Amino acid sequence: MEGFLQRSDGFDPLTSSPAVFREHAIQWVSELRRSVDFLESRDDIDAERIGFQGNSYGAMWSPMFLALEKRLRAGLVIAGGFTTLFGSDFFPPEIDIFNFAPRVDVPVLMLNGRYDPLFPYETSQLPMYQALGTPEEARRHLTFPAGHSTSSWFDELIRESVDWLDRHFGEPRPIT
Repeated sequence: MEGFLQRSDGFDPLTSSPAVFREHAIQWVSELRRSVDFLESRDDIDAERIGFQGNSYGAMWSPMFLALEKRLRAGLVIAGGFTTLFGSDFFPPEIDIFNFAPRVDVPVLMLNGRYDPLFPYETSQLPMYQALGTPEEARRHLTFPAGHSTSSWFDELIRESVDWLDRHFGEPRPIT
């Protein structure tokens, strides 16, 4: 994602202005769409079975990605939720994650630490889960007795994620 790791451009999620967030959010959605375009161009990828996995910061933005990129057929939201780090009116409406959550209609599995200080259960995780437009039977929220790190429940994360994807995409098929 633009602004992170090797693609750092000075963006800092804790100090950047709403306008800088808006420009980056537009770029992130554009990059996601180009990634899906690329996957669809490959003969060894089933374009009907492309999902999105977001972890932590990526999980926080997952409602925007899942709502705007309709070629994504399922979502895994890991160690995320609505952000509580900024004021409720920090993000302009066009990139406020809360406004995208009701527009998500694909299956979503949320996996969180119950005691996550960055995405607290009551004020972050539950509100995101409850705001999703995904039908109740196509979404699930699991919590584990941990904080923000997935290390103590990594085996469960893998097992639940694979089971979820198999349920919604079918079991993997050999490439022919």
